[in-house]
Amino acid sequence: MGGFKLCGHLVDIPNKAIFSAEIEIVRGKIVSIRKIKPSPELPYILPGFIDAHVHVESSMLVPSEFARLAVCHGTVATISDPHEIANVCGMQGVDYMIENGQQVPFKFYFGAPSCVPATPFETAGAIINANDINELLKREEIVYLAEMMNWPGTVNRDPEVMEKIAVSKKYGKPVDGHAPGLKGQMAAKYASAGISTDHECFSLEEALDKAALGMKIAIREGSAAKNFDALIDILDQYPGMVMFCSDDKHPDNLALSHIDDMVKRALAKGKNLFDVLEAACITPVNHYRLDVGQLRIGDPADFIVVNDLENFKVRATYIDGQKVAESGKSLISSIHNKIINNFQISAKKEADFSLVARGRNVRVIEVLDGQLITPAASGEIKINKGMAVSNLEKDILKISVINRYQDSAPSIGFIKNFGLKSGAIASSVGHDSHNIIAVGVDDASICKAVNLIIAEKGGIAAVNENSEMILPLPVGGIMSEKDGYEVAAAYTQIDLFAKEMGTRLQSPFMSLSFMALLVIPELKLSDKGLFNGEEFKFTNVFLS
Repeated sequence: MGGFKLCGHLVDIPNKAIFSAEIEIVRGKIVSIRKIKPSPELPYILPGFIDAHVHVESSMLVPSEFARLAVCHGTVATISDPHEIANVCGMQGVDYMIENGQQVPFKFYFGAPSCVPATPFETAGAIINANDINELLKREEIVYLAEMMNWPGTVNRDPEVMEKIAVSKKYGKPVDGHAPGLKGQMAAKYASAGISTDHECFSLEEALDKAALGMKIAIREGSAAKNFDALIDILDQYPGMVMFCSDDKHPDNLALSHIDDMVKRALAKGKNLFDVLEAACITPVNHYRLDVGQLRIGDPADFIVVNDLENFKVRATYIDGQKVAESGKSLISSIHNKIINNFQISAKKEADFSLVARGRNVRVIEVLDGQLITPAASGEIKINKGMAVSNLEKDILKISVINRYQDSAPSIGFIKNFGLKSGAIASSVGHDSHNIIAVGVDDASICKAVNLIIAEKGGIAAVNENSEMILPLPVGGIMSEKDGYEVAAAYTQIDLFAKEMGTRLQSPFMSLSFMALLVIPELKLSDKGLFNGEEFKFTNVFLS
């Protein structure tokens, strides 16, 4: 790679300074920075953005395609937890993500998934134990122990949990946290185990509490969970303790924006420019000890060129001195992507989704738009020929989770706030074990949507009396191997179809994917039954 020079207003984040400069890049490194005469026509040059916690799989794209979209928004690196594919395909899945990501000019930093399976209360496709964690963490490309979701085990010093944390400490690699709602003494016990970050805060009070304990706070703004507005004021009190992340980003959203949008919104709220950019560009590099440039002599030439420091319209993105995006267009080529999967079940029958009524009053999962927490509500269903069915007038619909690793009876519960007036939607993207999740107005529609997914060995589907639509996800049943922009367009169409059937949720398929996420309180459904996430035990659908 030859050398080149670039002129612009250099944004020196550590020294909180902006000056006009000529930067010289040779063989992917910055070899000189020379101050020049200021000129108002010059663009701004600053370090690239970093997503401090993301499950690439949730974009429904393989890493190489995720990179193609992300660089257009100035993202140069991610802290990526391959937890989702690991729960489906185990160590093979982790290797797949690393190998695929290495084929494109983008800086993926993967973690060792700490909770596979996430809990013993669901069926997953694999197990990653402490010995496996050791094998992963000894590898240079694995830079941290990914989110320790088993916070009860951490607080209570479960031997298996503590062994995994000890392995991470042995290799000098940080441990990511996941403890929604934890405060006070419980949060202190969690942090004291060696947990260094948390991205699950949903109140400023909680974030301040954890930051005071030394935990870095990753402010999350994803497709379903949106905590930016609640948490951004922490930047005023703990500027060096904050990072930005998406956690889960669907392809249509990723095509439009990424960390750049959080930067713009923070500045629009009057936050200090250098504090904001420290969170977006610098703190993740220092915390995870990444080989990502910070616009210093000798650094890798990882930077972005923007028109101004208000709108942050990205003119170009460079990684290791290679221009990877320009004027909103990706310069990264698509590659051939192989397919791995673990999908073992046969088609279902409508009768599989029937539920004998044991009364009209039931426990109901309450969906909150833009949140992962789901309060435990109650409501009244309808009964038809002795069977419990949806109550459309009160927006209480049937939800089912189907084990995709072996044939077994679906689990059934009830949910509100999806708003469907007809048909059903279903997905094999179902955190954390990625069993099939479906919500619908009747058993026939649910069965039809589920069988579309089974036929493709993974995907998201929507059906009504007249139409059906599916976006196949053959890689692990959670990702497409196709061009990221094509996937984004297809997702937009199926999302619109779901909304035409009545759902009022901003991102119905992303919200659906979290309805089996048992580690987020309060009420969820696994393939084994209705689960109380606060008491960490199963509960009955029908109220006594």
